[in-house]
Amino acid sequence: MRFEPGQIITRRYVRGPWCTWAQAMRVIDDGEHGLLLWQPDGSDLATLIDADGNTPHEVTPDRMRDPKLTVRAWRNDVLILMPPRCTYSAWWFFEEGAFSGWYVNLEAPYIRRHNGVQTKDHVLDIVVTPERRWEWKDADEFDRHIGHPLYFDKAEAEAILTTAGQIVDLIETSSYPFDGTHTNFRPDPAWPAPRLGDDLA
Repeated sequence: MRFEPGQIITRRYVRGPWCTWAQAMRVIDDGEHGLLLWQPDGSDLATLIDADGNTPHEVTPDRMRDPKLTVRAWRNDVLILMPPRCTYSAWWFFEEGAFSGWYVNLEAPYIRRHNGVQTKDHVLDIVVTPERRWEWKDADEFDRHIGHPLYFDKAEAEAILTTAGQIVDLIETSSYPFDGTHTNFRPDPAWPAPRLGDDLA
């Protein structure tokens, strides 16, 4: 099943039985390089928040009190590539139409659903400047979750770190997708901001 350019789909993160993140995105391409998605500032994002205001960054979902997906406005312009069968996604951020840097989200290979895709976040991320200077993000949170049954065991964590090291090699050698591809992307100004439907989970 392929998605059509222009189609609005939902990109989800799941953690056990919980959907922790759902973002409405416009399909740019669904081809050999993967699923390329666009989310502009002001579009819909739903995140899991509990009755005490905690997100999964603060409390694991199994310890959250009455968690619910809460819709808010996304506050960036971002292009996301989800390569097929890969354990990461590459993000291009834009500010006032100009490319402002990459972001790498370590995650499970995505699964297609009737109205979008779902994956499992691997917590560890990489932030990359336009000059390809990079740094880890959420490394402490990643270490804290090793061995938790909802996250990853030691062997899985080592595999995630191996993938991260391979991506760092791509960044430092200016290899695809960090070779300048998509840095001049411009959306159609007539596109409305994507909205989430009722089927969030």
